[in-house]
Amino acid sequence: MNNIQPTNPNFIVDSGATNKNGRAGEDERIRQTAIEFEAFFLSQVLNSMSSGLEVDKTFGGGESEKMFRSMLNDEHAKSMSRNNSVGIADAVYREMLALQEV
Repeated sequence: MNNIQPTNPNFIVDSGATNKNGRAGEDERIRQTAIEFEAFFLSQVLNSMSSGLEVDKTFGGGESEKMFRSMLNDEHAKSMSRNNSVGIADAVYREMLALQEV
């Protein structure tokens, strides 16, 4: 019963535990890299989606609003990635692990 493995791809690995190859720290770095990749990808998507939006004339606009919108999209993307809302990080994580096994 000690060898039960989770089937849920969103399962968070305990950083103190070691897997069968003894590289839990490396797996955690791979997981973080996958999450950062997903956040970057989602940021690009959100920036592309909001690029054609008109600014509100009542409250300003201009360059500062463009910069703020980009920063807000970055934070939305990071939040979405941390909460596993899209699942890109899980797919990237599995692929990176598979490439290391070769």
